[in-house]
Amino acid sequence: MQLVVARVGRAHGIRGEVTVEVRTDEPELRLGPGAVLLTDPASAGPLTIEYGKVHSGKLLLRFEGVRDRNAAEALRNTLLIAEVDPTEMPEEEDEYYDHQLIDLDVVLADGTEIGVITEISHLPSQDLFIVERPDGTELMIPFVEEIVTEIDLEEQRAVIDPPPGLIDDRAEIVSSRDDGDEAAGEQA
Repeated sequence: MQLVVARVGRAHGIRGEVTVEVRTDEPELRLGPGAVLLTDPASAGPLTIEYGKVHSGKLLLRFEGVRDRNAAEALRNTLLIAEVDPTEMPEEEDEYYDHQLIDLDVVLADGTEIGVITEISHLPSQDLFIVERPDGTELMIPFVEEIVTEIDLEEQRAVIDPPPGLIDDRAEIVSSRDDGDEAAGEQA
């Protein structure tokens, strides 16, 4: 199993260091000295991390064989990919790897099917599930405790409790209930 763990940013200094945008909750495990990472594009790697350090709040890495600013800049926007045992679990209890969440069925607490997780989008403020609905449309569901109430890997499902308006059908159900209440009041 392959996981994208970082994206190379701009070169830093003149000795081959690069900034990286970390895309893993375990940078000390995935981005430590000696780690060998595959790359996208594949022609840029594999890359072996020589050392890393934090400078002004950013992670800087230096790769074996990358000795100057030009070589470092040539790696810009390269994705760094770690090989991971598919049975490996994150250290924290309520954490998941993307590959564990992809293809999970998304359902409401009452079992109503919403769709299937096709992608995880990692934003600075929160992660989003990209969910493909049965009709082929996509939804974005914030991966936050208030909305995603349960992840059941054994049953291969994510249970959600979305607020009104997050899922089009729920908004229509709420508004049709309101219309029905008004109609009932008019008949009385």
